[in-house]
This record gives sequence, C-alpha cells and structure tokens, in this order.
Amino acid sequence: MTSLGVVFRPQVPPERLRAVARAADDAGLEELWLWEDCFWESGIAAAAAALASTERLRVGIGLLPVPFRNVALASMEIATLERMFPGRFLPGVGHGVQDWMGQVGARVSSPMTLLREHVNAMRTLLRGEELSVAGRYVTLDKVKLDWPPAQPPGILVGAVGPKTLRLAGETADGTILDGQNTPERVRWACGVIEEGRVAAGRTDPHRVVVFTSAATGPNAAERLRRENEAWGHDPGADLGVAGDVDAFVEGTARYVEAGADALVFTPTADEPDLEGFIRFVANEVRPRVR
Repeated sequence: MTSLGVVFRPQVPPERLRAVARAADDAGLEELWLWEDCFWESGIAAAAAALASTERLRVGIGLLPVPFRNVALASMEIATLERMFPGRFLPGVGHGVQDWMGQVGARVSSPMTLLREHVNAMRTLLRGEELSVAGRYVTLDKVKLDWPPAQPPGILVGAVGPKTLRLAGETADGTILDGQNTPERVRWACGVIEEGRVAAGRTDPHRVVVFTSAATGPNAAERLRRENEAWGHDPGADLGVAGDVDAFVEGTARYVEAGADALVFTPTADEPDLEGFIRFVANEVRPRVR
C-alpha cells in the first residue's frame, strides 16, 4: 500500500512542531517529514521532539546534508532514535545545497565520493559492525556503536541527477525525490535507480519517496501556481496536486503509477491551516488511496 505523508516546512516556527505532530498522530497520518534546510531548524532535534510527542507517527528527515556531519556521530544519532522509537524514524541523507555547504566551510570537491563513503560507512555501523576505513573523506579506526539498533533503519538518499540516482540505487535502501519531479520524471528516475541496483547486484526492496507541492481549499490551483513559480519550476509542467479530494486521489495515482512508494505532500508556503491540511490528507485522501 502506498504511504502518504505531509511536510512540516522548516519555515514554520519549531515551537509549533509538537502540536502539529500530535495532530498528525491523532488523525492517523502515516508520515510527517522534516527538512533540514539552512539555516532554519535541526533535523535530528526536530525528529526527536516529534517522535517523543507521538505514538504511531513515522517521522522522516529529507534530508541530512552529509558534509555537515561526521558519519560516526550521524550513525549514533540515528541509532539512538531508532532504539527509542523502533520502526518510526526514516532518515534521509544527501549532498546538501552546495552554496549552503560553502557558507559553513563544509563544501567538498567531490560530493559524490563523500556521499558514497558516508552511506556505506553508516549502513555498516548501524548493523553493529566494527569499521576501519581510510577514505578520501571518511576515516574511521575500529569504530563500533555500543548501542546499535536491533533492526537497522533503512537509509534513504536524496537524489536529483543521474549520478546520484544511480548511487542511491547502488548504496541506499531508498531514494527521496524532491518537488521538481513530474510523474514522468519520477518514472525516469526509477529507471536510473534500478540501473544502480542492477550494477550492485541488489535485489532487496528499495523505497522511492516523492515530495510534491499540494494545496486544497479556496484558490488551491492559484496557490499551487504561485508555489511552483516561487521554486522556479516550469509553469507548464505537471507538478504538484491542487483541488479537492478527487484531485488528490487522481494526482497520487499518477505518481504511484510512475513508481512512487510514498507520496509526501508539501503544503504551500501560504497554507493557513497546517493541522487542517493534515486531517484532510489523513481522513479524506488516505481512505481512497491503495
């Protein structure tokens, strides 16, 4: 069954997060996703607060920029959250926006090499194995987590271009596709991910999570148009979902048919009622999506 989620945008004050997470949990929403955009809100701290405030809700981060973090520390954080909230944390990692990485002195000359080394090391550490490695960016000397999770969470990689999509298929347990992906582009991306999986001999499940802008209620289509314009997207592209429950169900079907395993709705920047939007997705859209 397709999973549905909603984004808690980092432009929303962090003090609102716990109430929004509880509203999502009460409504039966499956997933609440966070962005660690510079320089708004911490992904790990926000995820911990949301998880601690809820009972069933899965909480994802899409994504943690790997240049920000030592892989041992990142693995410790993920392991800690997974042990405290088993099966409810969905960690995503990626390159980060290169201009932002430059602002904090973390930009590297080969983001692909860093991401590959980071994901491979993280997955090894989360399995509870000891790791010594001397890579271009990741160096570990007999590092082993004292509190590894009983079941390692799947590591998702945020990807846009073909090289990173192939890398996600090769090294990760899933891929996050952002809001610039039309259903047609999702289909193309899934094909590129599969190329990486085939090259690596992977036959295990690989989850594709797709973010898409969404609006309901009065002037939904116009609000979505303004949102896409603000992101610099092609105004003629088949991007996002706007309208009533029928429009959301039909839009979800297009993305699922293209290969999405989870569709995460990103409310527009002018969304007046985030909790109401969450209840709409959970109570009206969810029952009609398989």
